[in-house]
Parts: sequence; C-alpha cells; structure tokens
Amino acid sequence: MRLPHGMILVAILALSACSRPEGDLNLRNLRSMGAGPDEFSVLPGKPLEMPTEVASLPAPTPGGSNLTDQNPLADGVAALGGRPGALVPQGVAASDAALVQHAARNGISSDIRMTLAAEDAEFQRSRSRFTKFRIFRDVDRYHEVYQSEMTDPYAELRRFRRMGVATPSAPPPERR
Repeated sequence: MRLPHGMILVAILALSACSRPEGDLNLRNLRSMGAGPDEFSVLPGKPLEMPTEVASLPAPTPGGSNLTDQNPLADGVAALGGRPGALVPQGVAASDAALVQHAARNGISSDIRMTLAAEDAEFQRSRSRFTKFRIFRDVDRYHEVYQSEMTDPYAELRRFRRMGVATPSAPPPERR
C-alpha cells in the first residue's frame, strides 16, 4: 500500500513537533548551527615575562585573572592613553553614595538575584505551557512571552509630553 505524499509530510511534521526536551523553554534561539568550534572565542595568551623580583608577583587568586590573560578592552584603553585600572570596579562611586543610601533605606535583600531568577524561571515555565506544541520551534519567542510585562515607549512619550516634560524626538512607530 502506498501513502500519499501529503500524509507522509503530515506524519513527519507531527513527529518533529514532539522532539523538544521538557525543560527547554527556548525563548531565545542562541544555538550555533555550525558543527565546529568558534574560532573567534579563542584568544592566545600574552607572552610569559620573567619579573625582576620574584617577590613582586601577585598572590594567586582562585577564579581570578592571570598576568598572561588577554584583556582587549584594557589594552585599547592603554593604547589610547587612558588608565586601564579605571575599568576595574571599585565599588560605589562617591557621587552615587547618596543615591545608593536612599535606595537601600528600607533594607536590601542579599539574595535578590537568586529570588528574581527563580521567579523568572517560574514565569517562563507558566508561559511555556501554551507554546510547547508549536511545529516551528526555532523562532524567537522572547517578546511573545514577555509582552504583558513590556512598557509601550510611545504611550510613555505621550504621557511625559502631556505632563510638560521636555522629551527628545522619537522615530515614528513601526507599522505591523
């Protein structure tokens, strides 16, 4: 018995719709379609140098940087005459101390990042129930999932203009 081509195509599409692992939410399709390594992610190390005094070597820090590690951003700053050390975070700047103190006036949660990550994972899981049976899985669903959480920039622009706040010009909204 010979099956019509349409039935074969429907069977293939139905089987391919069942191929996603249960924990994969696939909001952003960031997978590489190539089969090999990314040649741009490999940076050769700087050449080794012998210090004049061995005592001047910094103490090793687990997870820290190495003297032979490349740092293209700092190298660019140094090449342009800047101070590469200014790129290293030094804590809260003195000019921002009052802002940080005001923001922390009601207390701060030390585990806020973990709390937000858990809440976001639950939000994504709850939204994925309605998107798990789609046939085409390699589409970017980020905006679809977070649409209810987004602010309309043009509505905010109109609101600020009604309040008399000076606002910059904005490009016309995209037509969809």
